[in-house]
Amino acid sequence: MLKLPILNGKEVVKILEKLGYVFSRQKGSHMIMIKNGVRSVPVPNHNPISIGTLSKIIKQAGIDVNELKKLT
Repeated sequence: MLKLPILNGKEVVKILEKLGYVFSRQKGSHMIMIKNGVRSVPVPNHNPISIGTLSKIIKQAGIDVNELKKLT
């Protein structure tokens, strides 16, 4: 398995915006990103985001590690 980069919440939001996600709302420290009104991905505004959490975010967004690395 490839290593995930170490990112903070704002960096992940910028990556998701490149993929067509838009900021919907924020509840506490979690920013909710939505694509096509159907798929939503919560992103914690932490610095850094833990590797396990980042792994879940990219699975929910439907991307893989290689695509994530290209967009960073």
